[in-house]
This record gives sequence, C-alpha cells and structure tokens, in this order.
Amino acid sequence: MRFRFALVALFAVALPAAAIAQNPAFNWGPAPGVFPAGAKMAVVQGNPGESAIFTVRLDFPDGYRIAPHFHPTDEYITVISGTFLVGMGDSLDAAHTTTLTAGGFVTAPATMHHYAIARGRTVVQVNGMGPFALTYVNPKDDPSHMASAH
Repeated sequence: MRFRFALVALFAVALPAAAIAQNPAFNWGPAPGVFPAGAKMAVVQGNPGESAIFTVRLDFPDGYRIAPHFHPTDEYITVISGTFLVGMGDSLDAAHTTTLTAGGFVTAPATMHHYAIARGRTVVQVNGMGPFALTYVNPKDDPSHMASAH
C-alpha cells in the first residue's frame, strides 16, 4: 500500500512538471544585430530587453564565432546540441578554449571577457538577468556598428 501511495504521489508531482517542461514550438528568427550574421534566436522565457530573468536559445552554424565580449550581468550557458568552444580573454584563440558538448554548462561572470566558437551546428540556451547587453572588447568586432556604418 505504501508503494502505491508513493507512486501516486510521484505522478501527482511529476506530471504537472512534465507538462510545464515540454518543449514548446519556439519562434525562431534571426539573432539580434549584435551577433554576427547566421545565428538564429528564440525567446524561451521572459523578455531579454527588460530588467527580469530571461531564457533564450541560440542556433549557430558550423564555424560560427563570437569575438571576445562581455556582459553587465552573469550569463549562464547550457549546450543543447553540438559542440561549443568557450574561451576567456581578450583575443579569440581556439587553442585556449574549453570544449562543451550537449549538457555542458558554463557561467560567464559579469564583465568577464569571453568568446565562443561553434563546431558543427550548435544550439545553446542562455539564461540571465536582463536587460541583455553584449559589448565587444574590440568595437570593430561589433556587427551592429558595422551595419550602421554603411
């Protein structure tokens, strides 16, 4: 009898959680202009432009690179699929990265200079406190400034 009660209690807790955790149909679109061309983004939770917790997913093609940059708040990155190379510092150097595969996780503390490279098509989930901001260490690397200069 105790086993049956425990099983019923487990399902009572697990089923609502499973319903919430199901993968919704994300609305993918081009990533904002602060990212180099070729990335796609979907907002999973919240609004990255507001002062609140947000979650986004980014889909990168093979070889995609994000030059050294930083954020004003901590950034929490989970690899959903593919291989994500993450390095810390002021210059992009593939030889000095940590390789993360599906399920891998990294925290980039606020103002920590870091960069990334996708090996194969790679999807990552980023959580943080908004508003989201990305500042390139070298302003010449900022694609949004390059687009406005033309």
